[in-house]
Amino acid sequence: MDHEKVNILLVDDQPAKLLAYEVILKDLGENLVIASSGREALEVLLKTEIAVILVDVCMPELDGFELAAMIREHPRFQKTAMIFISAIQVSDIDRLRGYEMGAVDYVPVPVVPEVLRAKIKVFSELYRKTRELERLNQELEDRVRARTAELENSTAKLRESEQRRSMAIAAGKMGSWDWDWITGDWMWDEGQYRIFGVGPEIFEVNPANVQALLHPDDVDQLRKAIAEFNSGTRAYETEFRIVRPDGEVRWCVGTAAATIDASGRVVRVSGVTVDITERKRAEERQNLLAREVDHRAKNALALAQSIVRLTRADGVKAYVNAVEGRINALARVHTILSLSSWQGAELSKLIDEELAPYSLGGQIRLAGPEVQLLPATAQTLALALHELFTNSAKYGALSTRSGRLMIAWHAEDDRLTLTWEESGGPLVRTPKSRGFGTRSLLASVESQLGGRAQFDWRAEGLLCRLEVPLTRKPAATTAPGKVDAAAELQRASG
Repeated sequence: MDHEKVNILLVDDQPAKLLAYEVILKDLGENLVIASSGREALEVLLKTEIAVILVDVCMPELDGFELAAMIREHPRFQKTAMIFISAIQVSDIDRLRGYEMGAVDYVPVPVVPEVLRAKIKVFSELYRKTRELERLNQELEDRVRARTAELENSTAKLRESEQRRSMAIAAGKMGSWDWDWITGDWMWDEGQYRIFGVGPEIFEVNPANVQALLHPDDVDQLRKAIAEFNSGTRAYETEFRIVRPDGEVRWCVGTAAATIDASGRVVRVSGVTVDITERKRAEERQNLLAREVDHRAKNALALAQSIVRLTRADGVKAYVNAVEGRINALARVHTILSLSSWQGAELSKLIDEELAPYSLGGQIRLAGPEVQLLPATAQTLALALHELFTNSAKYGALSTRSGRLMIAWHAEDDRLTLTWEESGGPLVRTPKSRGFGTRSLLASVESQLGGRAQFDWRAEGLLCRLEVPLTRKPAATTAPGKVDAAAELQRASG
């Protein structure tokens, strides 16, 4: 039997998945409406009657849960069927959260076409029958409205109110507003007050007060919008900043649309404000991180270049082993720092990475609290620990089964003290000259970190004491955050 097609909204930020859903649902014979983001989906909902919403849980900026919450805030969409698609393992808690947000069902990935079609078909038919009942009710209401002029007038006012409310969803970080262009009256919803950091009980909405909350550099945006509406523009969108009464600066994006009368004159302007402060801050953090990673990468390359150029060995094999060991030490600390977004590294993690090859047999003991190191400090200490472990494995306590190594550290007055104590190994003699490893360790700890390294070549085993500041950043010689490691190692080799 022929029936009126209903609209099915498909929401996903990946075009390939949207295309797959279209292919699967094509045979249903319904209208498929595409939205590639949560914001675009909201715009579609304000303009189009939607029977079923198929939405991906994981999307940037506005995920499926947040979108569902915003949709459910609006009276028109409280009964709209929403089906979540999740490409990750969904826990019971996530399912409960989804149902609380208004989901009627979940579809896991990979999607089974027959199952998806069946679910969509059921909700489409339910929507169609519901609409048929609504149309019958509307006809009855129309008859009553025709007999009662007062009721007709009341209904017209409700429609006008609904039209204003449909301009925005007062939820989360969104707000809506309405400006009567003729009388100058303003109307803000709860979300708009929340974004601007004011309350209706103390804040009177008028052009002067609104302008006072705008960032001084963005006031011209308001003037420009008014001028464009006066010159015939029907829609306007811009980004701007506001300064809340408590001094906090927030980034917003505003969208406005004009309503005109029969003569083409603007009689009302309505709009939506979205708080995008977190997105702006994320962009700033991303840019800062990119610059920091660039500096760190250059510094790591400089260290690697110096290691290759300055390492000394009796043969090719020994040279390769020495270079590989030092570069691997750099790579390990780089991985730790990357996992923390270059915010720092725990000293215990650095030690664990270096002692991994020597931890069998219980020869090594560790004692110390959790200590957070700055990125540059972590890199330098990682190389220093590598040299100590390497020398111990070749000549010291870790070169024999009977050898023992105790590593202890503590932090006091923003200064880290690390003690390296070997015992039970071969008889130790004070070296006549220092090798590259020892010299680079001294140079890095003392020159780069402003610390101190002490060696006591006791007969029963090496005792080494390292002291480094925890809050002082290494001095920059070429760019902020970049240590001229090559110069330091060059001095160490001299």
